[in-house]
Amino acid sequence: MAQRDRVMRMSVEQPLWRALAGYRVLAMIYAVGLFAAAHDGFTRPWLAVAYFAVLGVWTLATLPKVASAAACTKPFLAVDLALALTGILITPVTDAVQRVHDGGPTLPSIWTAGSVLAFAVKGGWRWAALASTLVAVANLVERGSPARDTVHNVVLVWVASIAIGYVVEVARASERTLARALEIEAATRERERLARDIHDSVLQVLAMVQRRGAVIGGEAAELGRLAGEQEVALRTLVSGGLVPVSRASEDTARGAVVRTVEEDGPEDGGPVDLRSLLAPHAGSRVGLAEPGAPVTLAPDAAREVAAAVGAALDNVRRHAGEQARAWILVEDEPDEVIVTVRDDGPGIPEGRLAQAEGEGRLGVALSIRGRLRDLGGSAEVISVPGQGTEVELRVPRRRQETNDPRGKAEQR
Repeated sequence: MAQRDRVMRMSVEQPLWRALAGYRVLAMIYAVGLFAAAHDGFTRPWLAVAYFAVLGVWTLATLPKVASAAACTKPFLAVDLALALTGILITPVTDAVQRVHDGGPTLPSIWTAGSVLAFAVKGGWRWAALASTLVAVANLVERGSPARDTVHNVVLVWVASIAIGYVVEVARASERTLARALEIEAATRERERLARDIHDSVLQVLAMVQRRGAVIGGEAAELGRLAGEQEVALRTLVSGGLVPVSRASEDTARGAVVRTVEEDGPEDGGPVDLRSLLAPHAGSRVGLAEPGAPVTLAPDAAREVAAAVGAALDNVRRHAGEQARAWILVEDEPDEVIVTVRDDGPGIPEGRLAQAEGEGRLGVALSIRGRLRDLGGSAEVISVPGQGTEVELRVPRRRQETNDPRGKAEQR
């Protein structure tokens, strides 16, 4: 059967990179605008023009470098920060001395913050602290003294960059935790599905061999004893569960990744009439009451409901005897499908289901309730000793996946 990969990617970091790319472009335009408005006061305007030409080309050419953490390499960050520091340090050479002492903007102005923020988003708060410290030193050297406005700007950049770096680290840790949780959930669901299949086939065969071997006696009894031991071992394995395999992210820079494999099956086709799947269960000891119109469900839902009904009937034959009678009632409601399996057996003693689940006998827990839970539905077992047992299965109807004319009419 063909298979396909489903990839779930979660990243709260990626929007930061897009915002950073936009900020760098806008900050570059702002810095050029400040220079254009006051170029008459520059002592060496040609040096400033040369610097802005390099800054503009660099900003636009390196936009792909600030698209993701993988593209933003250490050499790029080093050159980017060096360009910002150079602009700060040559400001006194290009601008008038009085403007520098009066607290005029440096050549790169707020563009420098974009360079520092790239360090924060790429490497976290430690990288941000290093870059902002170098910018602080350059600003103090450019001004010549620790004036109030210079210190204010330095502290603002330092605090903001470290805060953003810390938030990025927390977000990455949260993404890894969420990816692991989804991975464990997927593995648990797969384990339960396998457990249901095993219960519906292998465990029932082993239990039958054990019972028949004990009745026949001789070598068959020994075979039955071995089958009983294997049944207990297999039940223990099924109820104990499997350790989920770790799946590492393929590209941690683009967020946490969980890859699961799904099988292509009838789900890709149209809806299925549940009546056709329940009809084989009808017989001399099993009655089937169903609507006259098709009861359509998504293929996976129809199969799981039919399997749950089969598991309920198996329990009737096993615990109530081959002569017990059972009835299947199918109700087609607008929002859900209800299937009820009722028998005239002796009923289930109070607390027996919980005891069976504790012993690893997961027929009701997995084959019935587990199936309906995975479909978003529910399974309720009602039993009174001496008055039989009733199993009510409810599965919600997913109209968007069916061709139910009533569903389409209501959607319109």
